[in-house]
Amino acid sequence: MILHIVFGQSSEANLKAAFDLDPQLAGEILCFEDDLAVGPLFILDTPEGRTARREWWNNMLEIPAVVPAEGEEVAPPEDPVRSLKGRLREEEELEVWIWAGQNACDVSGYFWLISQLDRFSGRIHLVYLNNLPFLNEKNGVFYPTHLSQILPKEFIKAKKLAREVSLAEFELDGDEWHRLMNENAGIRLLEGGKKLRGEPASFFDKDLLQATSKEFQKANKVIVQVTGKFKYPVMDQFLSWRIKELIKEGKIESKGELKTMRDFEVKLPGGSAEAAAASPVENA
Repeated sequence: MILHIVFGQSSEANLKAAFDLDPQLAGEILCFEDDLAVGPLFILDTPEGRTARREWWNNMLEIPAVVPAEGEEVAPPEDPVRSLKGRLREEEELEVWIWAGQNACDVSGYFWLISQLDRFSGRIHLVYLNNLPFLNEKNGVFYPTHLSQILPKEFIKAKKLAREVSLAEFELDGDEWHRLMNENAGIRLLEGGKKLRGEPASFFDKDLLQATSKEFQKANKVIVQVTGKFKYPVMDQFLSWRIKELIKEGKIESKGELKTMRDFEVKLPGGSAEAAAASPVENA
């Protein structure tokens, strides 16, 4: 049996649809939701590291912290790979196929998994769509960065890319994951192949400021302008969080409730209202 692993629910639908076209590809799909391309990774292989990461997500998404009742202990976050390793120990015929598009989320997820699955060498496979051409709905050639961009019928071609992860990759890519954890950058950017570069969380602030004008506009419009220029997409929620941080720092002004990026408007300090107030009134 094949256990297909993808990162993010958007990658799941078309792969599942491909099972009807090719029964040999059919299997179970395991989806990991956490986008490891953003946020802290330090000691993520420990309960303390997973707790720190969960708190970062809650802060970014403005999810209120759960205050335990007196005398009640909060259980540490579960290890999401623990059950996977348990299944591999119990089901000796189980094979794992890790699917990764050419984007930082998938590559980060691959490094994270591969650092923990070395004892199952020979049963772990990688399908990495690294700068490979596929056909779109109009039979035009394009180079997808995410699995969600690939038509179900194209997964039949993609399965030919599946290869066993080598012992050398378990060692080298496992070391790369530990480097990423120790670096603990705010974000990770894909430079090509499987090479990730760490940058501070404020890396995209300059782009957000450049897309913000002296006139109020919806925050989501600013984010769309910014993401449209990127080769690899960045989470809208992350960029919305960065805009709110810039508001706190006084670099951007806002009006409306700071909830979702569609709920408030932003502009640079100054602007037409201040300029009109400062200019002399015509025909006074």
